[in-house]
Amino acid sequence: MSGTPERPLRADAARNRARLLDVATEVFTTRGVGVPTEEIARAAGVGVGTLFRHFPTKEALLEAVMARRLETIAARSAQLAAEAEPADAFFGCFRLVIDRSAGKNEFAQALAAAGVDAHAALRESSEAIRAQLAELLAGAQRAGAVRPELGLPELIALLVGTSATMEHLGADPAARERIFEVLFDGLRPR
Repeated sequence: MSGTPERPLRADAARNRARLLDVATEVFTTRGVGVPTEEIARAAGVGVGTLFRHFPTKEALLEAVMARRLETIAARSAQLAAEAEPADAFFGCFRLVIDRSAGKNEFAQALAAAGVDAHAALRESSEAIRAQLAELLAGAQRAGAVRPELGLPELIALLVGTSATMEHLGADPAARERIFEVLFDGLRPR
């Protein structure tokens, strides 16, 4: 880079970028990452050239969708921590992470196949979420709502496993709720 700050996007360009991310998130999550970029552009109401001006490759678009998801989780987690009681903030964040993780593994695999290290590219956002999870866990433990012996590594493992479980279940809301009930019961102190 030349050291020159990046110019902010014009209002119409910013709207197009946001719309492309919204549509790509929805399409990739519901139909998979194999959907052609031309379909994303068409669904967003822009030309494919506009899509490629913002995201030069499909992998860049996938990476931006993943980054946006992490940013949303981080912002919502911070809001929960500020506004809710510690137990509600912790369990709400657990649900949020699971709900926002749909399709994440497929995204990461597609990026890896293209030679992109998704974990490295998203490290900063991931670390921010880990820090928030640690704070929420500690707050819920101080409030007596979560087992005191549970550490962050176990919490992360539970989130990863629960995410895979929910993908396996599909869109059955009653089954998803039962999984949350069982997990949350197990997280509470005896």
